[in-house]
Amino acid sequence: MQKSTRQPAARAKTSVAKAATAQKAPAKVKTNAKTKVVGKAIKPKTAKLKPGQPKPWTKAEVHEAFSRFRKANPEPKGELEHLNPYTLLVAVVLSAQATDAGVNKATRALFPIADTPQKMIDLGEETVRDYIKTIGLYRTKAKNVIALSEKLIRDFGGVVPRTRAELESLPGAGRKTANVVLNMAFGEHTMAVDTHVFRVGNRTGLAPGKTVLDVELELERVIPAEFMLHAHHWLILHGRYTCLARKPRCEVCLINDLCRWPEKTVA
Repeated sequence: MQKSTRQPAARAKTSVAKAATAQKAPAKVKTNAKTKVVGKAIKPKTAKLKPGQPKPWTKAEVHEAFSRFRKANPEPKGELEHLNPYTLLVAVVLSAQATDAGVNKATRALFPIADTPQKMIDLGEETVRDYIKTIGLYRTKAKNVIALSEKLIRDFGGVVPRTRAELESLPGAGRKTANVVLNMAFGEHTMAVDTHVFRVGNRTGLAPGKTVLDVELELERVIPAEFMLHAHHWLILHGRYTCLARKPRCEVCLINDLCRWPEKTVA
């Protein structure tokens, strides 16, 4: 009679466990960079710089830059004139593709007689249009001002809402508008990125990004919380008066020694 042989139970369990572990374990990849395991993939914590790509700013450099901005202008103010959160909201909506100076010129006569949603509605779209006709796209903007005023009364009790989603739901208001209102009216640590901030973020290397949202999120990530209340004002003013689009004034720039722009005119 032939004898049957059986593998001991303990040894069989051990073999199965080893096989399962080997199947689940991610492949080992040799790399000089520090790595971390994410699922089955191994990704470097710090990506290598591409040829010609400037070295990112250090935390110490970012802190130094904004310390200088704060010392030079401790309480920066937005240049759009307004009387309350509602008129600020309207002013920002009107400022799309227009200068702050141009908006202020139109609203100095409008806001004293229409500083609430109901007063603006009572004026009517045609009258609002007459007040802002010196501003680009004034017909569309007058329509949006009346529509957002109606929505404020209908959905928010005539009060400017305090969340980004609610602000973005208003006619003529986008993410930048919401960020400006949240920051200036309610003291939120938001980053409104206009053409000036976008240029400064990319040119200096402080917060490079292909889109406005990329730059916004990177600035929020790198700027210390102690500076965030005024950060977007400092950057807007820096782009408007110093880091100009065509002829940047590098010789008077507060952060020219930290700037990564290869074409800056000072060492």
